[in-house]
Amino acid sequence: MTRLRVAWRFRFTTAPRESGVATATPIVVNGVVYAQDMESNVFAVRASDGTLLWQRLFHAGTPGPNGLAVVGGRVFGSTDERVFSLDARTGRLRWSRRILRPVDSFVDVAPLVAGGLVYTATTGYGPGTRPAIYALDATTGAVRWRFTTIRDPWPHPAEAGGGGVWQTPSLVDDVLYAGTANPLPWGGSSHLPNGGAFAGPALYTDSLLALGAGDGSLHWFDQVTPHDIRDHDFQNPPIVSGNVVVGSGKAGRVIAWDRTTHRRRWSASVGRHLNDVGPLPRRAVSVCPGLLGGVETPAAVADGRVFVAAVDLCYRENATGVAAKSFGSTDPSSGRGSVTALDLATGRSLWTAPLDSPPFGCTTVARDVVFVPTFDGVVRAYDAASGRVLWRARARAGINACPSVAGDTLYVAAGTAERSVRHPRFELIAYRLR
Repeated sequence: MTRLRVAWRFRFTTAPRESGVATATPIVVNGVVYAQDMESNVFAVRASDGTLLWQRLFHAGTPGPNGLAVVGGRVFGSTDERVFSLDARTGRLRWSRRILRPVDSFVDVAPLVAGGLVYTATTGYGPGTRPAIYALDATTGAVRWRFTTIRDPWPHPAEAGGGGVWQTPSLVDDVLYAGTANPLPWGGSSHLPNGGAFAGPALYTDSLLALGAGDGSLHWFDQVTPHDIRDHDFQNPPIVSGNVVVGSGKAGRVIAWDRTTHRRRWSASVGRHLNDVGPLPRRAVSVCPGLLGGVETPAAVADGRVFVAAVDLCYRENATGVAAKSFGSTDPSSGRGSVTALDLATGRSLWTAPLDSPPFGCTTVARDVVFVPTFDGVVRAYDAASGRVLWRARARAGINACPSVAGDTLYVAAGTAERSVRHPRFELIAYRLR
């Protein structure tokens, strides 16, 4: 592991957006690395040396994570409004389908492709939104079904919204599993405090959904945080391992369900917790996990262990919506975090390693090694069994993207202008064993 060295770097040239330049996971297929930046542009790079083979430019910005899928010689992805299919060899556009409706808000999820269908979703980021999960025909882009993730009408649609999907669903045995996000507005408002705009549980926000993959019918669901007023999305991709489904989200909770009985097997808390349950007071208090805290990005499962990274980042919040101001004034660089290994069968903590910068990228496991990037541009490799640090490297920019591993190479997109990194260079980096 100590022999991992930089093999090549591919430079991103677009200007940083609110979450940086690149947040998507690199995809490696047949010796080609496919990457997407935050303007939805797609790049095909030779895996051996980083040479650009082709690019397809869309210049349609998203907040991230976005991302791609490569199946059957085609690249599938999305802009903020459209889902598209490209020829994997040339980048030629095969089809593009606009799915955005006025109640959807934007598309911001890497698609899942299986059984001739492309699964994607919208976020519902704004008042009056009622986002949905979509299945499109992989050949034509035609919409085959749509499942709205908000069950009931909003009591106050001029203020309430949210509850969409921000991360890729999972598909096992013709069942599509998805995690959903929080309702809006954060906290509440002066005349409708503590989430009065979405009174009641606000189904299906902050939930695990299990849908029929072929028709979008609801098989079962479980709401993790009813009437969420703290932006505690349960947004991460559910992981299916044997008869267990594992989900996680920004409340700093990891939960395992039995696929047969649909009952919870265990629930574990990770990271720092403060003022994170019950109604909020009218005076502002520090809430941990805050708006960009908890388990922000996908976890991983391997060899009977669940590996999860938690962000310790607190925000000032109250019952009437001060969180919106706190979001803009809180520097994400000020946070810290941890990576934890949990026992898949019981949820018991096996080891925890502290991090001095927020882990806004996924945990990625390969060959008994857990890779975890942090916002300050550092990538660490941990021994999966013990949590011992095996290797570390520092990129020339901050990282809030998920790394991927193919063969003997680790691919990491460094695409944020974190304050500790002077003169950042935004790039896709290939670290290779030598």
